[in-house]
Amino acid sequence: MTIKNILITIAFLAAAPLLMSQTGYLDEVSVENSHVEQQNDELSLTLDIVLDGLKIRSNDMIVLTPVLVSNTDEIELELAPVVIAGKKRSKIIQRNIRLNNPTGFDAAPYEIVRRKNNTSQQVAYNTNLPLRGWMKDASLELRESVLGCANCDKGVDFLALVPRVIPDDYSPTYKLTYIVPEVEVKTLSDRHTAMFNFEVGRYELLRNYKSNASELSGVDKVVSDIKNNPDFDITEFAITGYASPEASAPYNRTLSQNRANSFADYLVSKFNIDRSRFTVTGHGEDWEGLRKAVSASSLVDKQAVLDIIDNISNLDARDAELMKLSGGETYRNLLNNYYPPLRRTEYVVAYSVRPFDVDEAREIIKTNPRLLGLNEMYLVAQDYPAGSTQFKEVFDIATRHYPDSDIAILNSASADIEAGNMDAAI
Repeated sequence: MTIKNILITIAFLAAAPLLMSQTGYLDEVSVENSHVEQQNDELSLTLDIVLDGLKIRSNDMIVLTPVLVSNTDEIELELAPVVIAGKKRSKIIQRNIRLNNPTGFDAAPYEIVRRKNNTSQQVAYNTNLPLRGWMKDASLELRESVLGCANCDKGVDFLALVPRVIPDDYSPTYKLTYIVPEVEVKTLSDRHTAMFNFEVGRYELLRNYKSNASELSGVDKVVSDIKNNPDFDITEFAITGYASPEASAPYNRTLSQNRANSFADYLVSKFNIDRSRFTVTGHGEDWEGLRKAVSASSLVDKQAVLDIIDNISNLDARDAELMKLSGGETYRNLLNNYYPPLRRTEYVVAYSVRPFDVDEAREIIKTNPRLLGLNEMYLVAQDYPAGSTQFKEVFDIATRHYPDSDIAILNSASADIEAGNMDAAI
């Protein structure tokens, strides 16, 4: 061999490592924070592809593809690839995209990155995919494919990332969430019924007439307990007067309205409550109440009475039909035993409740929790150690008093989970 040939051979051998180093770039790429997690029926995958040490040739393109590979079967799933391109290759790709020309990608890329050598760059890769049975024993790797000018293939390499994406001892991870309820204006209302007696055809409310003194004493106690409580402020009275069906419907409606107004006047005078806070309604004849009472009775003509109420729309025409039953005996029975309870006055007292601090609320929740809002109950719970019996009891009380509140239900479920009571939570 001549000296010239020897020198050429030596030069070629010296250049070989350099040429080989240009076929792949995987050793210049690092992957950080790779994490795979099962979330119900999905697999969540995240990883950061760090390019800080990558120096790519201008014409080269690197395709990095995360791949799930079964550890037991010949099954694998390629995810959306990350494409990293040198300066010239990046321009070609972008031009093809703009002109709707083929890009040569086997799958739509997760992201296309133009590599700026000697700068800090990374790709945050996040994806969710449906969980398949084989994935429970699968590994995650990153495959590299390098293409040079004219799309010449420069080789394939791979990097193992996660040996088993779902550990054998997998168990669901529950994230406990407690939601702070909004502060609210607390308004309560109490419904009561008074059975006042009135002289026939009259609407004046006389305290000393029949049993009115006893009825009014009951009313006085109800209203006094609210009005004299410094924690309450009466906001509204809703009064509804009801009449029994004898006489004409228009007459009874007017009579029930006037009698309800008499009761409102009594409350204004007795308790010095502003008349503007009253809503007064004369309901008139209470056929609905009569039907309910007869339906629950053993009245001889029970079905006939119900048919008259259900099928005759003219209220005054019903009276004549009722009088025909059993020679008038049924109607007399209705007058004496079923009509009197229909003559009543129903009233609803609405009142606001002042806010309570935590010390006050901690005592009130033991005796009268309906006075507390959800926010106040939440603050009481936070005053106890998390997971303690008192902590859990407060959230249970909240769900009983606010059964339609999603926040109350969610917080109670979180407390159950924290206490290890999964069945109750779910």
